Amino acid sequence: MLNGTLRILAALLVVYVAVAALAYAYQDKLAFPAPRRVLPAPPALGITDGETVTLVAGDSVRLSGWFLPAPGASAAHPAPAIIWFYGNMETVAALAPVISWLRPEGISVLVVDYRGYGESEGTPTEQGLYRDAEAAWAYIAGRPEVDSGRVGIYGRSLGSALGLYLATLRPIRAVALDSPFSNANEMRRLHYFLFPGFLLRHSLDNLKRARELEVPLIVFHGTDDRIAPIRMGRAVAEAGRAREFVAIERSGHNDTYERGGDAYREKLFAFWDAHLR
Repeated sequence: MLNGTLRILAALLVVYVAVAALAYAYQDKLAFPAPRRVLPAPPALGITDGETVTLVAGDSVRLSGWFLPAPGASAAHPAPAIIWFYGNMETVAALAPVISWLRPEGISVLVVDYRGYGESEGTPTEQGLYRDAEAAWAYIAGRPEVDSGRVGIYGRSLGSALGLYLATLRPIRAVALDSPFSNANEMRRLHYFLFPGFLLRHSLDNLKRARELEVPLIVFHGTDDRIAPIRMGRAVAEAGRAREFVAIERSGHNDTYERGGDAYREKLFAFWDAHLR
């Protein structure tokens, strides 16, 4: 019987090592499950004054996105702008109704599909996504109708990591985060606790970057979030000395817009009014 038990344990160990090896090899695909989707021009999805744009990241990867200009903005009268970094499994096209709803009056918006997402070229990696964030900054800062001294960041879920990365490197004026996680290792402990930390290649350290943040911050988070629990959002808010932490009752990870409703929109707009106008 002992020999049989040992054989079973040995077989289980072999299976565990094999699964761990696969998780290590394919962790970029696990962390960044990039959906592909055609990106129509904004008017085709109800945003009549937007344009499709192409950005080129520092490693020559071409990215597709939308630029939605503030009405009346020009080189003589530049307007503030927001760079929108969305969450995993999202694309610009899929978010069109939300982008339209959360687009503040008098502020331009840039939202770009990350590498491997939507119609953008490339394959997502952590460092690659950071290059995408830098490309977004370079593009928005180069638009003559944008006041590059009044640029805000809106980052949701995965996008919180890109937003905080950019906000600690460039002269960003204000940061709004929705459903941020603390860092990759805490997410591993929560969702992949069977695998040891030394297998993890990602950092995505929102806590570290939030501590380095020197601009106004607001954080929205669902009370029933099981992907990135609300304690993570509170920790990021505390690390970044947030002006406000907004707990959205009965909201999970992906329905903060819906659950938050008009109150969410009004609070976000008030934040932009206070810090970008």
